[in-house]
Amino acid sequence: MPSLININVPFISEIVTSHTIRRVYSSRVTLINIMASSQKSLGKGSAAPGPVPKDHIRLYSMRFCPFAQRTRLVLNAKGIKHDIININLKDKPDWFLEKNPLGLVPTLETQSGQVIYESPITCEYLDEVYPEKKLCPSDPFERAQQKMLLEHFSKVTPYFYKIPVSRAKGEDVSALEAELKEKLCQLNETLVTKKTTFFGGNSITMIDYLMWPWFERMEMMDLKHCLDSTPQLKKWTEHMLADPTVKATMFSTETYKVFYKSYMEGKPNYDYGL
Repeated sequence: MPSLININVPFISEIVTSHTIRRVYSSRVTLINIMASSQKSLGKGSAAPGPVPKDHIRLYSMRFCPFAQRTRLVLNAKGIKHDIININLKDKPDWFLEKNPLGLVPTLETQSGQVIYESPITCEYLDEVYPEKKLCPSDPFERAQQKMLLEHFSKVTPYFYKIPVSRAKGEDVSALEAELKEKLCQLNETLVTKKTTFFGGNSITMIDYLMWPWFERMEMMDLKHCLDSTPQLKKWTEHMLADPTVKATMFSTETYKVFYKSYMEGKPNYDYGL
């Protein structure tokens, strides 16, 4: 059996809904409406969720999907009221396909029924519609720079899948790893040239969140050694790990591994740990 950390697979999903709990403060009972997760993925035959809650936006997601994590990072960083419906992408509900015939996550749905998908588009949409705590630069040239960097990074992400899959097949991945290391060195040089902590400056901006999910998974994919020759990029990962938003949306390497093992055994446990 291939190593459980060397596989590219679909990712677990969750559903987040609103409920009310009671808390006692100074001998008085206060009703507090909080967001809590039933954390069950919804598949074919499941009932369609109700309307998007008032003053909220809905995200159709999967807990371990790196593309959907981009949108969750932005929602969290900006403090946007939202609920999350997690989709079993191996067995998609008909009602979800009616909303997005492509069956893609992340997908956003507004109270008026507007649907937005593709991770960079959902993130930019959120930053425009909810202008508090802007993540995209206000300067047009800086925004263009981040989009160019994202385009470059889109050429990097395939290696996070090609290498583990090839390794699982028993193939030599040294050439692929060399290519990945070269591209990571280019990212490292960007930080060296800018002389900043993050890719958009000395505080986290949109481009950092758009790139982060794949770095979070490097240890699980047995690719962390590819950062050995990129000291500034490695420091960037350390700074990202300290960010409260990253902490709130990430999963442990062990959690990833357990799910991948169940997937490799032909019985993916989409609700692992719940």
